[in-house]
Amino acid sequence: MAAPSLISLLADGAWHRGPALAQALGVSRAAVSSRVGELRGLGLAVHAVAGRGYRLAAPLDLLDEAEIRSALGPGAARLDELMVLERTDSTNAELARRGGEGMRACLAEYQSAGRGRAQRPWASPFGANLYVSLGCDLTGQRAPLGALSLAVGVCVVEALAARDAQSLALKWPNDIWAGAQKLGGILIEHRGEIGGRARLIVGVGLNVTMQRDQAQAVDQPWTRLADHMATLPGRNVLAAAVVAALMEAVTGFEQTGFDAFRDRWARFDAVRDQPVRIIESDGERIGFARGIAEDGALRVEINGQTRSVYSGDVSLRLAP
Repeated sequence: MAAPSLISLLADGAWHRGPALAQALGVSRAAVSSRVGELRGLGLAVHAVAGRGYRLAAPLDLLDEAEIRSALGPGAARLDELMVLERTDSTNAELARRGGEGMRACLAEYQSAGRGRAQRPWASPFGANLYVSLGCDLTGQRAPLGALSLAVGVCVVEALAARDAQSLALKWPNDIWAGAQKLGGILIEHRGEIGGRARLIVGVGLNVTMQRDQAQAVDQPWTRLADHMATLPGRNVLAAAVVAALMEAVTGFEQTGFDAFRDRWARFDAVRDQPVRIIESDGERIGFARGIAEDGALRVEINGQTRSVYSGDVSLRLAP
């Protein structure tokens, strides 16, 4: 059995005396104090009172590999590896460094350098959200890889809707919304091709219980699952649902391309027939979103003419 970490000992939110923590961890009292400082550096509120010890301001529902595998059921057998990390720079980067073939999932409690589209930073407070990546091999794809983020979005929101999450929507090409605010995002990275096989890393960040003071750097309206579910499932149940959704998306996309997802996307399309701003390298244009093309492109009507725009070329904003 792996040695416990300080955060796993404190996760219950109860008081734990310093000598007991030191004994459980096999370290000195001074080392316990130092590790408490590290946790505070991660943004966790750790209370310390002489004679009582240490406790977290609130309990944490920590990720657990065994619980995620149990929630996945038979689907866990499809994974060649499932790793749960306390902290990393980003789950996508972790999978890229480790390499390997087959289907590998990585989850982390904390990301020090979480990334969104166009290398934008992704708020990743400890134990508050889900940061999930899936490495997979894709052969003989039937649609541009840009459409895969749409397929992933469909499978993730359907999985959340099946657990009674409300007001879900998808904003082309890679945003998950709830109540017209950003709930999560998708980042897909291409890691090379050998003999017609593409190695992909598909990352999803999903806000679960993040507090306002943990998201001060976020520069757009955002929301969290806790505000859109009457009963919030445990994080391990949600993690398994996201991992299963990613596996479903990449398998279906490999078999049928975007065809099997296009109508399902339309059910959640947040911008169809809405005025939008298309921001390209040569300027901005105002038009109306007219749905998704067969290859995953966004169809936009501008001055009476409809054109396709692709995720690598533009940014999309709702227009006044």
